[in-house]
Amino acid sequence: MLNSGNALNLLTIFFIGVGLSMDAFAVGVSCGVIRSKIFLNYSLKIAFSFGFFQFFMVFLGSIIGYNLLNIIKNYDHWVAFLILVFIGLKMIYESFKGENKTINPDNFKTLIFLSIATSIDAFAVGISLSLLKIEIFSPSIIIGITTFVLSFASVYLGCLFGKIFKKGAEILGGLILISIGIKILLEHIL
Repeated sequence: MLNSGNALNLLTIFFIGVGLSMDAFAVGVSCGVIRSKIFLNYSLKIAFSFGFFQFFMVFLGSIIGYNLLNIIKNYDHWVAFLILVFIGLKMIYESFKGENKTINPDNFKTLIFLSIATSIDAFAVGISLSLLKIEIFSPSIIIGITTFVLSFASVYLGCLFGKIFKKGAEILGGLILISIGIKILLEHIL
């Protein structure tokens, strides 16, 4: 489907996964905060749902972006840069808005809603990766696993430490995505 000649290195893909995971991490912390005691199946359910949707949305975004490739191939690095910077700035802005994302994920519909809401940015990143002609399956898997691990840990952290990490996690995620966007732009310009 996409050629792998422009493959990103594993460390860069991992950092994209970390950046994308910060919304899920923040929501996972919130899910932990509402519980006085965390059970393994509760954490696994949240982590699996968040990880799966991150994987799926990156993959879906890539397929759609691949079809747009011929239309904007001369500007693809600018599009990737703008999307990643926009998402990063949006995450940082939302961290200062102080929105309360604490919703009870025990309800299946609520968990699916949370999973989709925390993976919309992954869809845009999938589009960006396809515009760079990146083979998408491996990055999608890495991003999904990264989100799974961080979400699993965040539920426990939320239970232990409350809402302390929410704002910082979203800011860090936004900064990581902005940095990767700048790196992509500089690699194509210089």
